[in-house]
Amino acid sequence: MGGKRIMVGEFGRPHGVRGLLRLRAFTADPAAITAYGPLSDEAGTRQFRLTLKGPDLVAVEGVSDRDAAQRLTGTKLFVAREALPPTEEEEFYLADLIGLRAVTEAGELLGTVRAVEDHGGGAFLVVEGTSEMLLPFTRQVVPSVDIAAGQLVVVPPAEVLVTPEGKEAAA
Repeated sequence: MGGKRIMVGEFGRPHGVRGLLRLRAFTADPAAITAYGPLSDEAGTRQFRLTLKGPDLVAVEGVSDRDAAQRLTGTKLFVAREALPPTEEEEFYLADLIGLRAVTEAGELLGTVRAVEDHGGGAFLVVEGTSEMLLPFTRQVVPSVDIAAGQLVVVPPAEVLVTPEGKEAAA
């Protein structure tokens, strides 16, 4: 599988004794995960064909018992970027941001987007330049994304100094 791949789900714990697995789908419609054809693991070495058995339950082709299902727990599932539906205007996949140049409103190069991460508090961009910057992915900080031009405009937030209560900030 060549080209950019996007994570669309992850296998959870086994369900029952016949090889079914819980599935965390990261697609807008969780049932759509089966429409993208075979999915692969992170390395791209294994392929999985899924059949939906419930809202968050799947059968995996070739997996017929709980032990085999248990070995797949935690496996992240990827699909080729080309297999996903096209985006609307001002819409894009977060994976499309990786590799874009991050520039200021004045056109000054800050670096390149190395990763887009989300640990529950909202997505942020990891921009690699002279130093690494972590920038919240909000319209205020990233007012413009131009995938075709290969760049996004960044308005870095001002630093915030928090002083302990009752203490004066050093000048």
